[in-house]
Amino acid sequence: MNKTTKKAIEKLSAMKVNELQAKFAEVTGETTRSPNKTFLIRRITEAMQATRAKEPAADCAEVETTAETEAAPGREKLTKLDVLTLQARYLEVVGRPTSSSNAAYLRWKITQAQKGRIPVGPRKSPHREGVTFKVLPLRMESDLVDKLDEAWRRQGLHSRMDLFRKSLQAFLASAGEAAVAVMLAAEA
Repeated sequence: MNKTTKKAIEKLSAMKVNELQAKFAEVTGETTRSPNKTFLIRRITEAMQATRAKEPAADCAEVETTAETEAAPGREKLTKLDVLTLQARYLEVVGRPTSSSNAAYLRWKITQAQKGRIPVGPRKSPHREGVTFKVLPLRMESDLVDKLDEAWRRQGLHSRMDLFRKSLQAFLASAGEAAVAVMLAAEA
């Protein structure tokens, strides 16, 4: 922990609850109504330490060149943005809207998208247009499900659902229900 962070943390204990709440909002980007000083000081401290840990060497931490700022417009710190701005940035970066109002989640998701760790763009719908689906309940003992999982993997199938579809298809075809068996084959 560098000297700047230590001093800031020491100042926290002298603050009143409303001042801590304001500092909390400043550091985390979230609002709180918590009257618990211990909680607020701990969370502010954690956020400050996390921010410091992400910054380069301590002597360079406070200095940001104007060339860097001009080279990356729109790259202001996500911790400084409010929820509405984060939602707009989420739409811009991830490529789909969000209803989340959790600032920490939005910052995390935006960062993950920027690093290429999550899929971006509109979600592909598993549903086909004009087709409705039903979920079939199927309950089995867990030991049996474990054995079925081993079986579909040994057979080189993609999933448990693949096993069920192929099994139903084979049964229906052998039972003379060729039309339904063909529909199951098309589903796979």
